[in-house]
Amino acid sequence: MSDKKRQRDGNRGRFRLFGLLAVIVVALYPGWYGHGGGKESKGSVTSADKVSKPTSVVQQQWTEEELAREYDIVIAGGRVINPETKLDETGWNVGIKGVEIAIVTPKPLKGKRVIDAKGMVVAPGFIDNLSYDPNPLGVWQKIADGVTTNIAMHGGTSTPAKWYDYYERNETPLHYGASFFYTQSRNQFRLGRYDSAQPEQIGELALEAEKALNEGALGISFSLEYVPGISSAEIIPLMELAHEYNVPVYFHARYSDMEQPGTNIDAIEELIGYAEQTGAAVHIDHINSTGGTFSMKQSLALIDAARAKGLDITSCVYPYDYWGTYLNSARFDEGWQSRFRISFTDLQIAGTMERLTEQTFARYRSEGKLAVAYAIPEQDVVDALKAPYVMIGSDAILEPGLNNHPRASGTFARTVGLYVREQQAISLMDAIAKMSLLPAQRLEKQAPALHRKGRLAKGMDADIVIFDYNTIIDRSTVESPDLLSGGIRDVLIDGKLVMENGKLNKRVRVGEPIRSQFVRLKSTAGQLQWSGKQYPVISFYGQPYADIGMLSQHGYSVMWDEVQHKYTVQSAKGVFSGRGAADKSAIEEASIGELMLERGYKAELEGGEQVQLLSVGKRDYVPLSMLKQLGYTVTNDNDKWVAAS
Repeated sequence: MSDKKRQRDGNRGRFRLFGLLAVIVVALYPGWYGHGGGKESKGSVTSADKVSKPTSVVQQQWTEEELAREYDIVIAGGRVINPETKLDETGWNVGIKGVEIAIVTPKPLKGKRVIDAKGMVVAPGFIDNLSYDPNPLGVWQKIADGVTTNIAMHGGTSTPAKWYDYYERNETPLHYGASFFYTQSRNQFRLGRYDSAQPEQIGELALEAEKALNEGALGISFSLEYVPGISSAEIIPLMELAHEYNVPVYFHARYSDMEQPGTNIDAIEELIGYAEQTGAAVHIDHINSTGGTFSMKQSLALIDAARAKGLDITSCVYPYDYWGTYLNSARFDEGWQSRFRISFTDLQIAGTMERLTEQTFARYRSEGKLAVAYAIPEQDVVDALKAPYVMIGSDAILEPGLNNHPRASGTFARTVGLYVREQQAISLMDAIAKMSLLPAQRLEKQAPALHRKGRLAKGMDADIVIFDYNTIIDRSTVESPDLLSGGIRDVLIDGKLVMENGKLNKRVRVGEPIRSQFVRLKSTAGQLQWSGKQYPVISFYGQPYADIGMLSQHGYSVMWDEVQHKYTVQSAKGVFSGRGAADKSAIEEASIGELMLERGYKAELEGGEQVQLLSVGKRDYVPLSMLKQLGYTVTNDNDKWVAAS
């Protein structure tokens, strides 16, 4: 067992205490927590080293013991930013113990090692959720760009067990994860890019996708523009699977322009339609180059309307007004000049200074070279950045030969340097959220490790970037895509300095796999007796839950809001309108073997307090601790709970 896992095991009880404290804080101050508060999803019960999510509470007081302790590392005097709680304070200190953040405070701290961060920004390490395989070259450019977690959600793998094993044995220096890559799995049938899979093949692919999720894949990814033959008959079963397993589906959309037939609007409406039909979460890859080019305001308006109806749709953008892809891809099928409003001279071979001609285009296309295309309106990038649900994703990682878009090395520094500092298109707080918190939240429902990332607070992983706001900028160019970003001084991963004073330390290799994990109901955990009635209790990470429908049998109205994904609980004549059903006040035991999922659904009480729910099938469960918030006492004697007024 690694030192990191030993520490996590030792801290399990403390983290659960944080969760209980958070419930109390939410009950008293429901507005404190940026996205609703409460407990989030956990890992697999079969893994002894998995723990509950620690909650990042903004502490206003610290114990004398905490302040007197000597920490392994103290980051002193910086401008500390935590996007989850909107903390933005200058002159604060961060104490690190082992692999985690132990304290964040304005009070002075003692450390075995002190990093002077005066005049610097101290932020959560950046999470690139639209990257590719963490190859041994490109990972260092990522780290120098402030990235501490590299997730291959554009692409990925069809065999996660082998994929994770390979990168674990390779001692990858940053954290890593991947999606189930549908195209790669589909290739086993030797289907051409314009061919559609047959029903029996679709069935087999769906089984492989389910196997991949159970092996740790973080979601499912499709590349519709590159494989136009992928049909809705192939997509829907995997979307339904993703909804069942509570993971997102990442889409490179089908169209990238506004020329008929097939426009960005058609592409966005197709993806919204899948979300509406299946209930699955959808992420739209790099909307500035696919799905939004020349139509950004209209494309975002479609997404806004879909989200207003309760659909879970997000997107990402890379901060460049030029895209890049392989010349032999379907994107360069006949008519590309009119579709993208460019000519041969608007193409440049990445890693060189060479602009193309008709003759060189044909030669390089046969070689499968990657070309940069100067074809994105600058305003499209700005408009995308401003959308609150659009995060940053690079869509690249540097590979040998350097035939890469400069976004492989400069995406995150460029976001801050160009679009925050120079253009003031978005705030620094928003930029850091888009580079850390939002990617974590997009994937964390079934990836417990991500609950500990994207935040800078007590109990979180010590994945931290320290940069100079006045000088941070990308240096990579089309001609030299390998140049490291400027202004990023230090990068810590799991409390280890992987970059120090602008220099990479390639001996430090502490990256860990980021996997999806699932819990299935094994048995009921007892009975709740309440005013002469009994209800089955189920246990999730040691916490007891019961069906929310029981409240309607005790004088409460329980009404489901499909748009806000929450129940409103009020003292009234017993009425129950549950998710996915009409009046189902009769309580049934959940089926053994069903997935136990935290989908982000909530129950809101009359005082405004919100409680996070557990979902099993189409029924939702409340923690028994909620009964205390309703004014009842709850006692337990050998798994026999009693609620009394």
